[in-house]
Amino acid sequence: MLGSPISRKQKGGAVASTTPRPETERKRNEILRAAMETFGAKGSTNGTLADIAEQVGMTHAGVLHHFGSKRALLLEVLEHRDQDDVAHLHGQHMPGGAALFMHLVGTALRNNLRPGIVQVYTVLSAEAVTDGHPARTFFEERYRSLRTEIEAAFRELCASENVGDPDTIDQAAASILAVMDGLQLQWLLDPKAIELAAATEFAIQAIVNAVLRPGPSLSSYVREP
Repeated sequence: MLGSPISRKQKGGAVASTTPRPETERKRNEILRAAMETFGAKGSTNGTLADIAEQVGMTHAGVLHHFGSKRALLLEVLEHRDQDDVAHLHGQHMPGGAALFMHLVGTALRNNLRPGIVQVYTVLSAEAVTDGHPARTFFEERYRSLRTEIEAAFRELCASENVGDPDTIDQAAASILAVMDGLQLQWLLDPKAIELAAATEFAIQAIVNAVLRPGPSLSSYVREP
């Protein structure tokens, strides 16, 4: 989907400060790519460390040496995917204000070129709604953080335009995330039927306009027989 403000941390909340050796980093990246492919195709339950190890020519123990556990690898895959979303941005963080909405459209355009990453996100986010799933907390925090960022962008935009309905901002933020995820799911199922970037831009524009310049309610279009 899109880059999250959540950052990689060690236990206790301290930001990781050690820099792996180049060979170690190369091997870790190979494992991450294999894990994305495996979890995207099979899910986190059916996708095993043995499957991942086989793809990179390692043993099960070798994968554990780099990541410690399957749960740790799963979370690293999700964080790696988020970091990739903002790696090209100044400060490696999403912009604020009106620029954020264009960033979301740009993310959809980039996602059109990386179906594997979109697939692993879609599969794991759906699995995460189940009790006890190792990625549930990650996605809860991710959606909470993203809603907060989008709400802040709406407030900034409404203030600059001196228009808008602040009471609908929280609904609009949740709706934008829902639309983006829903379009990605449809696109994965039938890529030829959905123009991901164009449909995303249309939906976000419609939601932004609904906040800035609210129109008539849907019920006003219903004609009594």
